[in-house]
Amino acid sequence: MKIANIVGARPQFIKYFPVSEAIKNFNNTSEMVVQDILIHTGQHYDYSMSKIFFDEFGIQEPHYHLGVGSGSHGSQTGQILQKVEDVLLKERPDVVVVYGDTNSTLGGALAASKLHTPYSHSACRGWS
Repeated sequence: MKIANIVGARPQFIKYFPVSEAIKNFNNTSEMVVQDILIHTGQHYDYSMSKIFFDEFGIQEPHYHLGVGSGSHGSQTGQILQKVEDVLLKERPDVVVVYGDTNSTLGGALAASKLHTPYSHSACRGWS
């Protein structure tokens, strides 16, 4: 099974951490392997807003860093949609997981939906 996790902002890095740990634990105790593809949109891009969370939590380096950066909501979301779609077409995950309520969430969910890839949303208070 291949899961694409899409993150891009501080709260998403924090929400992704226990998911990544659960996948590691599952892979260490199961014959089946879950491939965890991490996609960082680059919505939060400087060290204090991004890299520090990877360093402090020991989160794997993203497989893809899309480098979206700043911009208006529409511009940023559109770039995320386009770039995530390219990655999803290449990786063909079984499921996509998006987190929270940011432009990265919307762009990632739209890309998955338009490609008819099942997706899950990890909301602020749990799975929805």
